[in-house]
Amino acid sequence: MGTAYLDYTGSALYAESHLRAHEEFLKHHVLGNPHSENPASVAATEIVDQARRDVLEFFGADRAEYTVAFAANATAAIKLVAESYPFTAGSRYTLLADNHNSVNGIREYATRAGAEVTYLPIDGELRHDRRTPIPRAGGAPSLFAFPAQSNFSGVRHPLELVHEAHELGYDVLLDAAAFVPTERLDLGAVRADFTCVSFYKMFGFPTGLGALIARREALARLRRPWFAGGTVDFVSVEKRRHRLLRGAAGFEDGTLNFLGIAALPGGLAFLRDVGMSRAAQRVKQLTARLLAILREARHANGAPAVHIYGPRSGEARGGTVAFNLLDAGGAPVPYGDVERAASARGLALRGGCFCNPGSAERALDLPAGAMLDCVDSIPQESFDLGALADCLGGSVAVGALRASVSLPTTDADLDRLEAFLASYWSR
Repeated sequence: MGTAYLDYTGSALYAESHLRAHEEFLKHHVLGNPHSENPASVAATEIVDQARRDVLEFFGADRAEYTVAFAANATAAIKLVAESYPFTAGSRYTLLADNHNSVNGIREYATRAGAEVTYLPIDGELRHDRRTPIPRAGGAPSLFAFPAQSNFSGVRHPLELVHEAHELGYDVLLDAAAFVPTERLDLGAVRADFTCVSFYKMFGFPTGLGALIARREALARLRRPWFAGGTVDFVSVEKRRHRLLRGAAGFEDGTLNFLGIAALPGGLAFLRDVGMSRAAQRVKQLTARLLAILREARHANGAPAVHIYGPRSGEARGGTVAFNLLDAGGAPVPYGDVERAASARGLALRGGCFCNPGSAERALDLPAGAMLDCVDSIPQESFDLGALADCLGGSVAVGALRASVSLPTTDADLDRLEAFLASYWSR
């Protein structure tokens, strides 16, 4: 039967041609730790430098204006900004309520420095509620952050927010991790100061590799709170002095994943060969059918069997859809029960809040005060979303299901989802 994979926002599936090309490359090249002048190290350094150029070219970023710092994933790239951004009293950190926890976490650094943290609300479709404008930045360095595409709902927030925030005095962090696998991002036009991506979300392989694509001017304003191997050109133990390397190298801690980086040009070439416009059109078609399947699922009495969170149409959204099953009386079915039943049928969905509490709270109408009381009352060793649901009375949905499509998705995969929904109540 195999697996009908519908979790592309979690990770892409790798192309066989990409793996074969990388395997062939490794057979004929010897690469070593780049921090040396021996032939294997020089070869690795050249490959890393070429990969930087390929990444910038793929995203339309001028090498004179942008640079690439490789990191373990998008989260690690975000942390490079979080720990180094020069927040002070008088700074603002402004972000949408719809953000991944890796972006939410920046508030801890901002608050510690005395900055004001402001969340902008999202509306019933989980889009930025434009009735609440972006506040003007203060006189101190200020940061605005938002996702190009929500990892919870698939909503695509307008990239014009980058320009709006710049006009109001902010540096801008763009979380592009969920957006770039199926849509072209042109940083020559968008010009975000900091953009984070995870390459496994784009083409499945390698994992453990992401990047911070930064405007050189903005990167130079960051102040790293520590140094590590590979990030310095001078350190004195006796005098307790150090000097960071300039540019991206000062942000790449330890030994780079040089074997993984060697696979990036092949992955980017694969997406270029497919064509991002073709990929976007295919995903738009698949998303339309996915939404139709969910909208049309009904009980025998005609009642809706699915509640969709976020946009119910394909307008300004990507191929990620959050939803819950409803019983015949309209009550949400625990997402964990559905996820386990789907898994038993070889259907790969994802369940939970998807590390996006702002969207989850708004979509599921979660009572924040009661949740905090429950969190405080449940021992940490036994805490999970099931325990939280029980504490809230058992009738509140504390998580959702997420189906996401991408280029490798087939109509047969969606047939499997449709058949599962039709048969769930007759198990």
